[in-house]
Amino acid sequence: MQLVDTSVWIEWLVDSPLAAKLAGQFPDRSECIVPTLVQHELAKWLLREKGEDAADEIIAYTQKCIVVPLDTLTALEAAELCRLHKLATADAIIYATALRHNATLLTCDAHFSGLPGVTYMSKNNV
Repeated sequence: MQLVDTSVWIEWLVDSPLAAKLAGQFPDRSECIVPTLVQHELAKWLLREKGEDAADEIIAYTQKCIVVPLDTLTALEAAELCRLHKLATADAIIYATALRHNATLLTCDAHFSGLPGVTYMSKNNV
């Protein structure tokens, strides 16, 4: 199982220099965990940058993955991760979701680098 962070989705959607490398890392939909928070972040970015049709298309794609809503246990674990790793709330929720589902977190965000269960793809090493 793998949780694809919003940063990876965006790199892929803008076809950045890192996109080709990331495309090989994307799991099959049956193995891809998508927290509802990632759907929110994607929709927000897509509506601003690409428009409503693109947002609808990508969110529809994510709905074919394993969508995981935020629950109380994940929220409490995220609070602890905020404290332990100095993560922002949204990042801690995403990381806690990955941990709770025994999934690897695939990300391009440097603040996750070095954390257990994280595959970090640096934007600088393309």
